[in-house]
Amino acid sequence: MQLSELSAQQKLACPACGGEAQWNPAKKALVCAYCGTESPYTLKEGGEVIEHDLVAALKAIPQSARGWQDDRRPVRCQHCQAISVFSGAQQGKACDFCGSTALVPFEETGDIIRPETLLPFAVDEPGARDRVRKWYGSRWWAPNNLNKKALTDTLHGVYLPYWTFDAQVHAQYTAEAGTYYQDSKKKRAVRWRRVSGQIEHFFDDTLVCGSRGVQPHLVRAVEPFPTTTDQLKPYDPGYLSGWTVERYQLDLVAAAEKGRQRMQAAIRNQCAQDIHADTQRNLQVHAQFSGQTFKHVLLPIWLVGYQYGARDFQVVINGATGQVAGEYPKSWVKIALAVLAAALVGMALLWMNGR
Repeated sequence: MQLSELSAQQKLACPACGGEAQWNPAKKALVCAYCGTESPYTLKEGGEVIEHDLVAALKAIPQSARGWQDDRRPVRCQHCQAISVFSGAQQGKACDFCGSTALVPFEETGDIIRPETLLPFAVDEPGARDRVRKWYGSRWWAPNNLNKKALTDTLHGVYLPYWTFDAQVHAQYTAEAGTYYQDSKKKRAVRWRRVSGQIEHFFDDTLVCGSRGVQPHLVRAVEPFPTTTDQLKPYDPGYLSGWTVERYQLDLVAAAEKGRQRMQAAIRNQCAQDIHADTQRNLQVHAQFSGQTFKHVLLPIWLVGYQYGARDFQVVINGATGQVAGEYPKSWVKIALAVLAAALVGMALLWMNGR
């Protein structure tokens, strides 16, 4: 039986005990968290990854693209404000992003756009725990007790909401290019000349994260994700069985603006690189966008959220590539000892030079 044949409201229950089965990326099967029974369902494979016309979508989002297609319950964390979407069997969960239990029901406004594709987890839970331990072990400035505990007991698998944007960009630029030379006084001077040119570039799958639960700089640090057509899978509720999904809080309009800003910054950098000179100034770029498309996807991460003292920290593992980025407390004892050691070395060098 294929999961694509299941009705929209049908739960993926364990055939042995009736508990909710969770999709296991390593075993490529549904595994019951209560009794361990494996259910060899076949998830939806193949299918076309659709790129939607961005201009048309900003005017009207079809009603058929809304909703989650299964029994899911959105809640908002009153501590970090993340909106998580739990399955009906995940009652009473704490927030996967900050650990708070202050969860309140979130009323959907009807504008939620259902993701049409997702990237399944490739890094399983034991692999994610190993990566977290190694990452903590390489943090020399972290307190020793943090290194020993590694905090992998707070590890959670989460699907983050992402938007991807494609566009063909034609850019024309003007600037002043400078060439260094020595003047009559043997000093370096610059000879300026006017230059112009044009750049053609196709942006494929520019990523914009719609998450509020994960720190933006950490998300950027573990990108990119493999979002090619052969890597992405058509949306199927089975992939999300037993997993937490974050609802996007950056809507299509805001995400499209951020995506365009990133493309403009990238095309400006390409124009600057196209100017072959010692230096440059007054770069002016005029970019025209065409063929703009988008898609809404879910991308996998493993997340460690914890408190140390009065501060909150997060560690993020890319669920497809294993890339790790995170925050951690600094040991002031280690920092003080390092400063003291540097000072002693400096004093010793001064003493030796003064002899």
